[in-house]
Amino acid sequence: MSILNSVPRTADAAAPHLIHELPVLVILPHNRCNCRCMMCDIWRIRQTREITARDMEPHMASLRQLKVGWVVFSGGEPLMHSDPWTLARMLRREGIRTTLLTAGLTLQPYAAKVAEEFDDVIVSLDGPPEIHDRIRGMAGAYQRLKGGIQALRQIRPSIPISARCTVQKGNHRHLRAVVATALELNLSSLSFLAADLRSEAFNRQTPWPVDKLSEVALDAHELEALIDELEWLILEYRQLIQQSFIRESIEKLRRIGLHFRSELGETDPVAPRCNAPWVSAVIESDGAVRPCFFHRPIGSLHRGTLAEIMNGDEAVMFRSKLEVSRNPICQRCVCSLFLERTTANLPPTEDGKKWSGFPIESSTI
Repeated sequence: MSILNSVPRTADAAAPHLIHELPVLVILPHNRCNCRCMMCDIWRIRQTREITARDMEPHMASLRQLKVGWVVFSGGEPLMHSDPWTLARMLRREGIRTTLLTAGLTLQPYAAKVAEEFDDVIVSLDGPPEIHDRIRGMAGAYQRLKGGIQALRQIRPSIPISARCTVQKGNHRHLRAVVATALELNLSSLSFLAADLRSEAFNRQTPWPVDKLSEVALDAHELEALIDELEWLILEYRQLIQQSFIRESIEKLRRIGLHFRSELGETDPVAPRCNAPWVSAVIESDGAVRPCFFHRPIGSLHRGTLAEIMNGDEAVMFRSKLEVSRNPICQRCVCSLFLERTTANLPPTEDGKKWSGFPIESSTI
């Protein structure tokens, strides 16, 4: 494929924006969800879409060509897929690490299959039981999550199970309780990220109506309470941060407060360090390929191979023109990814060591 006219027509100019290796691939195999989360509207989707093994088969050569090393099944809820096991098996046969990102409502009945087909699991944890259930919009959600974790541990005791907490109005005073809950559940690690309030991701109406926004965003008083809570968390759990049980550094934890401060207009938004469009991609359930969760699609699996899409005209033009520090979407990003030669924040392997599959500095996928 030729490079578009707006891209410099020299090989040297195009070279930094051509993808030779794609370490991380996020697949959204199913578009629906069985939670009713406050910060997400995916649960409102009624028409089911899935990426099947048949859809992925033509792209396996691209995964080999692009040296994909890690695939994360995100969503929606991947466990609502009609056959996620065949998809995971296809990838693992290629030596690709597979991670399941799940809300955990049906983790217990599928525990044996998850233990067999996935290398590790990331669950959503939004607070201690009552707060978790309220944010998830599901009575008993925490107990179902806990039961799923316990079932997995019984079948495969050493499987890495991490958690991700989305910080918002409903839990902004309870982040230390989230850490305590993660420890009680015997999780491998815990990550925090701020709620996304502005993007079109997660099937949301943009902009959110004021009444909906007020359910998730923080007011000035709540922001100060969040900043206090973050500082107490840093003080009380500094050792867990140093040990990477809490995946974020102190600086990144404080960025959560800055995110909500910028949403109130008290400071300018600042883009996080990120090179996601050059080292990863997101495949949606309809086959659309995005450079990350938040930027527009750059192609479709139904109109070309993944390798062709990643180095096609639209993709190369997008990367060549993207200035992360100045892009308004990047400046509001809550879910960044940066790769360099360190494994400090990778999920641990089953034997508890840092995974050296590739050099990820920071990721919240």
